[in-house]
Amino acid sequence: MAQGTFVQIGAGNIGRSFIGQLFARAGFETVFIDVVTQVVDALNDQHRYRVEIKDRDPQTIWVENVRAVNGADREAAAAELAECRLCATAVGPGALKYIYPTIALALEKRVAAGAPPLDVIICENMRDAASAFREGLGQLLPAGFPLEDSIGLIETSIGKMVPIMSKADRAHDPLLVFAEAYNTLICDKRGFRNPIPDVPGLAPKENMTAYVDRKSFIHNFGHALCAYLGHVCDPRLRYTYETVEHDVLGPAIRRGMMESARALIRVYPTEFDEANQAEHVDDLLSRFANRALGDTLYRVGRDIRRKLSREDRVIGALCCDIANGIEPRLTALCAAAGMRFRAVDEAGRMYPPDRDFARETWLRGPQAVLDEVCGLKAGDQGEARAREAVLAADGVLHQSIMSARVDWEQVLE
Repeated sequence: MAQGTFVQIGAGNIGRSFIGQLFARAGFETVFIDVVTQVVDALNDQHRYRVEIKDRDPQTIWVENVRAVNGADREAAAAELAECRLCATAVGPGALKYIYPTIALALEKRVAAGAPPLDVIICENMRDAASAFREGLGQLLPAGFPLEDSIGLIETSIGKMVPIMSKADRAHDPLLVFAEAYNTLICDKRGFRNPIPDVPGLAPKENMTAYVDRKSFIHNFGHALCAYLGHVCDPRLRYTYETVEHDVLGPAIRRGMMESARALIRVYPTEFDEANQAEHVDDLLSRFANRALGDTLYRVGRDIRRKLSREDRVIGALCCDIANGIEPRLTALCAAAGMRFRAVDEAGRMYPPDRDFARETWLRGPQAVLDEVCGLKAGDQGEARAREAVLAADGVLHQSIMSARVDWEQVLE
């Protein structure tokens, strides 16, 4: 059944394998806006693309009734946004500044035409995404523009895992994407200005902040535990499933995720409890153990500076634990291990920013990392405790690594 036009800004892995396919399969004509000419041309030539589900029950999904507009043509892109029923973004937080002018132009067109507000589903996995959008658009619109009346800003929690594809796979079909079977888009029920569309997989929530924090401090943090503890314990490990199945690492990863889970229960007692958090952690571990997905420690751990920053998955979880009276034993150990993460890609190369981190910041010691990367202030009582916990964990790791034989079971206990 036709539902109108949906515009997906960003035709990358998440845009195609997750958001675009949800709306296209629900009956929307789906228009992608992207600046990669090869992808735009291929979408307009084929009007469909393939999603390979890498799971215990593998399958192929063909996403139909799609087309594309090159984002470099701002007028054409804004025209699509001016006439669509709703849209979504999946471009990465760093690229939002490049799409704000197009959205602002579209809002002006909609207001001039008397069109309904534009609902924007923000699929960027960032905290306070609606505030960032509001500020970014407000700087571009004329004084007195009715921004609040012309847009709905819908925050999300993106939990779908999309592995890195090989160069051979990408060369064979520029539209092909791999993904896991998980297909639930958690979103802010209160952000919609228009009726919420009937889209299977769309899961509106009243308390969106709780689910954004859960994604960062349990899901993303769980990935960090796999990558950082796994790499330090055995640099030969390559895949997340290897760490989850490991006799020592597997139970430690679960205990670390439950540290965050128990902290979030105290922050959001009306949303979470011991039972639903344990169920969520176990479901995530089952997904991390999906061999067919082929998810690598390199993918889930790379970009150390971002992933060890103050508000991100590891240090954010650490501070949340401390603020809520949870002993962050494994969380601090994860942070210390993250400083030592040196995983490489399929070509044997480190992620360039991580290589620079190892050659520059790390050489000045963990105190420098805590200052410059983690942003933990010694003068703040809670953050000072977080610093102490990481430094103590780093001491344990250093002593263990320097010993003749490391008893990782004891270290991770």
